Amino acid sequence: MPMAYVLITTETGAVDSVLASLKKMDSVKETYMVYGVYDIIALVKADTMEKLKEMVTWNLRSLDKVRSTLTMIAVEDTK
Repeated sequence: MPMAYVLITTETGAVDSVLASLKKMDSVKETYMVYGVYDIIALVKADTMEKLKEMVTWNLRSLDKVRSTLTMIAVEDTK
């Protein structure tokens, strides 16, 4: 199952509202508020790479108050 970690920068004071929106999305499996350059890390999973791409491009990046994203597609599970 394709998955990616998406690092998200929000507008000032918008972390809680963006987190609430992310948690409503079925493809978003985990979310974390973090300190540093980024405000949120989200783990996104989808059935296909195409669906993963669509989720990140059209759902996550278009959320109100999201300023920027950095997507890191996971290549291999190293359990």
